[in-house]
Amino acid sequence: MAEVQKVIIIGAGFAGLRLAQDLINHPNFEVYLIDKHNYHQFQPLMYQVATARLEPASISFPLRKVFQKAKNVRIRITEVTQINYDKKSVTTTIGDFDYDHLVIAIGCTTNYFGNANLRDYAYPMKTIPEAIQLRNRILQTFEDALNITAPEKLQALLNFVIVGGGPTGVELAGALSEMKKYILPKDYPDKDFSKLTIYLLEGSPHTLSPMSHGSQKMSQKYLEDLGVIVKTNTIVSDYDGTLVSLNNGEIIQSKNVIWAAGVTGNFIEGLPKACITRGNRLIVNRFNEITSLHNIYALGDIAYMETPKNPKGHAQVASVAIQQAQLLAQNLKNDVENKAQKEFEYHDKGSMATIGKRKAVVDLPKFSFQGRLAWFTWMFIHLMLILSVKNKLLIFMNWTISYFNNDSTLRIIMKPVSKKTKQKTD
Repeated sequence: MAEVQKVIIIGAGFAGLRLAQDLINHPNFEVYLIDKHNYHQFQPLMYQVATARLEPASISFPLRKVFQKAKNVRIRITEVTQINYDKKSVTTTIGDFDYDHLVIAIGCTTNYFGNANLRDYAYPMKTIPEAIQLRNRILQTFEDALNITAPEKLQALLNFVIVGGGPTGVELAGALSEMKKYILPKDYPDKDFSKLTIYLLEGSPHTLSPMSHGSQKMSQKYLEDLGVIVKTNTIVSDYDGTLVSLNNGEIIQSKNVIWAAGVTGNFIEGLPKACITRGNRLIVNRFNEITSLHNIYALGDIAYMETPKNPKGHAQVASVAIQQAQLLAQNLKNDVENKAQKEFEYHDKGSMATIGKRKAVVDLPKFSFQGRLAWFTWMFIHLMLILSVKNKLLIFMNWTISYFNNDSTLRIIMKPVSKKTKQKTD
């Protein structure tokens, strides 16, 4: 029997989680799954946390719960600070770990393209804490609006500017528009929120630029029907916390800028610079092995792989990450069984986005469709991707109730308690 090999997986996103799951209880592998958080987060529904449609727990899954029945998977909650590929070890805040195989699946973070003002003043939405922060900000804005009478200050507060017309930006804009239409009149009968304005800014000529022309066209129509002001071929050049400066010279007053315009790979010290390409991604071969490094792999958003079908690399989406993880797990198993390795080829099963109630777009490999059927398809697919049955039921119940009464009961502002405040209340 082959000796047990130690596999370290850095990152519990879609790729890291799937790889660990596919190696559960395999006799030849001891798996260490390392992440800064003790949970896996389902990013496609992050915008629903930010707009108070779902609780954070609905799209978060404790790692130890996921691997309760796995005898060979160890969870370590820490941060990897250095990769020592010459010593076959990684350095973390709780010590060093050696490995036989190292898998880097650390994903991406928000890319502000070097603009410090955008980093300081705009709201990102890549993690659960960021989504909660944004939810607090959105709900607090409505409360603050009750106490402002100066028209100019009020309009700056009620102008929401979403930068980035990809799925995240489009879905967030639709959700905010429905809050304005269905929820605010009931929650704040003493305040007129008709001047609440939602801008969606996109640098390319179309929203949802990677999708089909029909989906691009319909997504923009749906947004405009909901009252969203869509500006394409528009780039934010600066933001000082109050004024949004655009590349065409236009200025928008806003206290609420949400940044969904781009990502860049997370970074860990220790890897050769020759392995890193644009977007801070790691160059890998068709087996997801990082170029010039033996037994070190990269998966998902952080990995850059050129293939005949994808000569400029793959889209940074969950389906790519999952398929790469599945193949790497199979190749690791093939290796210990002295079987041939298989090269990666992405099988695109389609893409989709929802804009609002009964409004969605779906692109499948051979055709696309929009509207009510697309909306139900979007809901079904996302429910199937949720890990636990309990979470599926919670989300389904929330969606069902919201469908019939156009409301949710989750609009709670949860602010962190400072140590000084806590000491006083104790």
